[in-house]
Amino acid sequence: MSRRGHDDEVVRAVLDHFREAGYQDDARFARGVVRRRSSARGPRAIAAELAALGVDRAATDAALEEFGPEEQLRSATRLAERMYDRHRLQPLTTERAVVDWLGPKLLRRGFSETIVRQACRAVLHGHNP
Repeated sequence: MSRRGHDDEVVRAVLDHFREAGYQDDARFARGVVRRRSSARGPRAIAAELAALGVDRAATDAALEEFGPEEQLRSATRLAERMYDRHRLQPLTTERAVVDWLGPKLLRRGFSETIVRQACRAVLHGHNP
């Protein structure tokens, strides 16, 4: 018996049935998470979320292939623009100031340092990738 009062064999049989019927598909689930989260999270954060949900690394990596560097830069730049616009009371005029202020926020959301720097540069110079 499992701790919720259900027989382990019955649970396994039901899960097998769900897999066979296409109801439980880690790859499809991972792609959906990437699609939904990519507007606000970078690949590192999404991968961590999928790992916490029990999705294996292969399915995660395959799903993240669709979230390439160009898409990551677009997402990071959109986020940076929104954050930067809220901070306009004290304008950040140098790349260093923008990176120092926005960088940690974007890094915490799972974007790489390279993407963060490019997004900060784009925001400072008013370019939208």
